[in-house]
Amino acid sequence: MYKETMKISRDSLKADCTKCFALCCTALNIIASSDFAINKPAGAACLNLQKDFRCRIHQNLRDNGFKGCTVYDCLGAGQKVSQDTFNGQSWQEDPEIAKKMFSVFPIMEQLYEMMAFIAEALTYRVSDSLHIQLNKQLEKLQCLTNMDADELLSLDIGSCRIPVNELLLETSEYIRSELSSKVFKIKKGKQCRGVDWVGKNLKGKDLRTTDLRGAYLIAADLQNSDLRGVDFIGADLRDVNVSGANLSTSMFLTQMQINSAKGNQKTILPTHIQRPSHWVD
Repeated sequence: MYKETMKISRDSLKADCTKCFALCCTALNIIASSDFAINKPAGAACLNLQKDFRCRIHQNLRDNGFKGCTVYDCLGAGQKVSQDTFNGQSWQEDPEIAKKMFSVFPIMEQLYEMMAFIAEALTYRVSDSLHIQLNKQLEKLQCLTNMDADELLSLDIGSCRIPVNELLLETSEYIRSELSSKVFKIKKGKQCRGVDWVGKNLKGKDLRTTDLRGAYLIAADLQNSDLRGVDFIGADLRDVNVSGANLSTSMFLTQMQINSAKGNQKTILPTHIQRPSHWVD
């Protein structure tokens, strides 16, 4: 059943691992790679997970081959499932709910991702009609997160993404046009959706208001680049070098993307993004 919703902001969508039953360490499928030292099937606990839901090697994850764990951010979906959907019952205390809890978590994770993008879109100055549509979509998503486990499992998450994607595209187009013409007074950045710039040297480039949705920027050099007003939704930023880059007004940039990138103290980040602790000058 639907529960009452409260207005949510982009800054409030943060993970609190103390209120979660380590769902990212259990529910998700892990494939051995440069980011993870082991294979782990979905629904199985990580070998480093302790009974108190803490990680045995939390302080040394990168040194032990678990860089991917330091990148991950559920935006608060974990505590939502743990404390609200399952009313504080852990999968350890009641193994019968484990399978259902582990199946619900990835669905909640996607809903929270969509809410984060919509909540960010609402921080921009857009047209009245677009603002109304964004508010309605955020309220709808919040209602979905408050459904019970069985309702969440029957949810068609793909259908939920369609109106969200359309609104985010419209918001991106509107904001990038406004920034180009009224703030930067430049020609709007190019449409580079899905571009393959893997390993490309873009050091010091002026890429303001460029559309980089879904772009492949793995290990690209973006040092000292101007990335204000760039739409980064869905872009792969693994090992991209953004040292000294200006990302202050980049759009739809996530903590996970930044955690997977390389930067330094001179990198200028949006206010809702935290500087990763593993970044060094």
